[in-house]
Amino acid sequence: MSPDSEALLRSCALFSRLTPEDRRKVAEISVEKHYDKGDQVFAEGDPSDLIFTLVSGRVKIVKAIPGGKELIIEILGPGDPLGAIAAYEARPYPASAIALEEAVCVASKRAAFMGLLETCPSLVRGMLGGFSLRIIELGKRLGEITGSRVEARFAQIFLKLSDRLGRPRGKGIFVPIVLSRQDLADLAGTTMETSIRIMSRWGKEGVVSTESDGFLVSSRDELESLAR
Repeated sequence: MSPDSEALLRSCALFSRLTPEDRRKVAEISVEKHYDKGDQVFAEGDPSDLIFTLVSGRVKIVKAIPGGKELIIEILGPGDPLGAIAAYEARPYPASAIALEEAVCVASKRAAFMGLLETCPSLVRGMLGGFSLRIIELGKRLGEITGSRVEARFAQIFLKLSDRLGRPRGKGIFVPIVLSRQDLADLAGTTMETSIRIMSRWGKEGVVSTESDGFLVSSRDELESLAR
């Protein structure tokens, strides 16, 4: 990795509590990777030879479904592990990871990383925390997709994005992430036509409006009502 690898690793939640010596060990088995918007970090079915940790930017995790369509399982941000569960079990990545914007990852060699886990308890705790969050999020996503109306799923998506990424703007919450109508449809497990219809109506009603660099949630109360 680059000379400032210590600072890069320290900025990741997974590695922030490691001792400088342990971070040096991680740096020795890792490389710093840069991605442009639309670049693929890894593809569904690829061997999980690397464990990725997102340092900056955002990445979508996409699963191919019958009919040639895709479902966005999750949108991950700085500090999140990518493909860690598959790597831990030494099985192919079950989904693809694609950069939504410019992103930087730390990519660690799987076999060597597994060896470090045997001697570094703080790294084990960080990995377990990451695994637990991913499993919880996956369970929630499956419940959202299979057990609620489409508009409720859209509301749940924007509530989650507001909680994770939102920042106050006037009387609303600005979500600084650019998602196409197809991206939103993939997140909600519906069609682009339905996505266009809902977002158009919400824009007119002042619930969520689309801006060039993200979304403005103007009525969180309305989203919470729709989500229920």
